[in-house]
Amino acid sequence: MGGAGGRSGFYVGLGLALASSAFIGGSFILKKKGLLRLCRRGRARAGQGGHAYLQEWLWWAGLLCMGVGEAANFAAYAFAPATLVTPLGALSVLVSAVLSSTFLHEQLNVHGKIGCILSILGSTVMVIHAPQEEEVSSLESMAEKLKDPGFIVFAVCVLVSSLLLIFVAGPRYGQTNVLVYVLVCSAIGSLSVSCVKGLGIALKELFSGKPVLKEPLGWVLLVCLVICISIQINYLNKALDIFNTSVVTPIYYVLFTTAVMMCSAILFKEWQHMVLDNIISTISGFLTIVSGIFLLHAFRDMPFTPDLLPLFLQQGRTDLHASWRSADRHQSCQHQPLLPSEDKGSHSTEEEEAESV
Repeated sequence: MGGAGGRSGFYVGLGLALASSAFIGGSFILKKKGLLRLCRRGRARAGQGGHAYLQEWLWWAGLLCMGVGEAANFAAYAFAPATLVTPLGALSVLVSAVLSSTFLHEQLNVHGKIGCILSILGSTVMVIHAPQEEEVSSLESMAEKLKDPGFIVFAVCVLVSSLLLIFVAGPRYGQTNVLVYVLVCSAIGSLSVSCVKGLGIALKELFSGKPVLKEPLGWVLLVCLVICISIQINYLNKALDIFNTSVVTPIYYVLFTTAVMMCSAILFKEWQHMVLDNIISTISGFLTIVSGIFLLHAFRDMPFTPDLLPLFLQQGRTDLHASWRSADRHQSCQHQPLLPSEDKGSHSTEEEEAESV
């Protein structure tokens, strides 16, 4: 990035990655609204094997939005390294969480907001200290890397584990465990990123006048990419139909990023060229993202009340209760629990404690 052209290419890739996160985050909301409309009409749900969502225009709008985001993401890989583009996918978590709170009325409490901030901070650290992949300038060099025994073992493990998740774990635990279908999308997604990188190289060679269309590797990568994206769309729809959007999106990001980092490290040997402080910073940034995702997932239904504060902050508890009762009377959406019945129960408990005192 020392020259003007390299720096301009970096900013183009960065802008495309940011646009991709915005479109992909919005696509989750459109798809979810389409699936909810089908559910209200009594149509067969995607989580139960139905495909009625193909007749819903909102779902198609979400698919188009995701297609634009994936196209921008595809172009971003051509201008910037994968280790810059992939971590910026955390911004789609923030976009999806904010939009789901606004348009789907899915509560985003204080813990969720802190989780979004941590995800952004961790992504920033990862971008600053990201490993640089080896130069792959032709399909010939890409073919040599795809023949590496380490990558072949990784690809076989991904395919076998995906088949086990689809045909063994899916029928048993797919309706109750969010990880089943999301793991399928993430594992297959790591292979799709490799296909995208290869196709990006093929397009560059095509525009430079090389006879790329006669090379079988480009067509093989295109077919594999179509298959991988089809599998991702199918099982992502199942996960979105069964589970909360603000849960599926961040978990999908964490697992997808992990799979892509592993695939890139094996395929492009990125980590061999990193110094120790960059390795520690990259791992720390990723763990920060995981911490933020944990806050989004584990405490999404927990209202933030004075009882959750440490004991030394609960001095003058009467004043705290009075201020929180006043906030509840104004129906602050930031602190309301998901279930009104539980909220009423907490009010009655507080009143009984006040009377006993």
